[in-house]
Amino acid sequence: MLGPVILAASRSDKMRRVISAAPVTKPVVNRFIAGENVDETVPVVVDTAASGLEVTLDVLGEDITDPAEALRARDAYLELIEALKPLGLGERAEMSVKLSSFGQALPGGHDLALRNVTPVVEAATEIGTTVTLDMEDHTTVDSTLAIHADLRERFPRTGAVVQSYLFRTEDDCRMLAEAGSRVRLVKGAYKEPASVAYQDKAEVDKAYIRCLRILMEGEGYPMIGSHDPRIISITQELARRAGRKLDDYEFQMLYGIREAEQARLAAEGHRMRVYIAYGTDWYGYFMRRLAERPANLAFFLRSLATRG
Repeated sequence: MLGPVILAASRSDKMRRVISAAPVTKPVVNRFIAGENVDETVPVVVDTAASGLEVTLDVLGEDITDPAEALRARDAYLELIEALKPLGLGERAEMSVKLSSFGQALPGGHDLALRNVTPVVEAATEIGTTVTLDMEDHTTVDSTLAIHADLRERFPRTGAVVQSYLFRTEDDCRMLAEAGSRVRLVKGAYKEPASVAYQDKAEVDKAYIRCLRILMEGEGYPMIGSHDPRIISITQELARRAGRKLDDYEFQMLYGIREAEQARLAAEGHRMRVYIAYGTDWYGYFMRRLAERPANLAFFLRSLATRG
């Protein structure tokens, strides 16, 4: 199983240096990363929206080591919001944030992350859009969901992400599937111990379907983060059984992956949102994309061989 090996490499400074320095890496990374800054990324947003798709934007950066970096993350999102304002896309262009970027792992990190992310959510609301809190490893779940609950008191459209490979997630889905909630369901992309997470892919998939059913039968707005054709088909069937219209839920896929399928779903009238990441701190994000799907790794290796 290469996935756990790649996830371990995503935390390795040595591997970061080796892969980042390889001349063949950047052209491959460009498949998954929209740009290094706002100016490079806004045209991608405009083109994506013009094609009938929606977007969620992630300014890359995590595992920060001091409060000054957390403030820079806050300011990077505020800069993004200023760039989105004249586009008038509203919730067609929302944002995704990792609370680790806002200081969650630092001493006093829960309060620090809440303090830093609040002005971002407030500014997003002012331009008619919203923010979804990405989920990271299992040690952050309680803090992330507590911050989500705090933010929803003032900004009820704030979204949350849950990961089906964690044993706890079915209960989290039941708690979150309330009126007005927005919940993105993903399988999970961090290396987790067997004490808290399913290790077998088939078990993760079955848990995903159980969580999906809970969200579809609930009162909230499910956001299905998956590229899996079987899960897409099951989603459509569960939505039909729950009496949901096409705008009562949405699909979400990563920038650069299954673009033809993204276009197909949008053409059928589904809400289809593309997760667009940008920034210079791309290494951890890129390695998790390789770990998630064998096709991503095969693409990378083919590119290495071809360009080598």
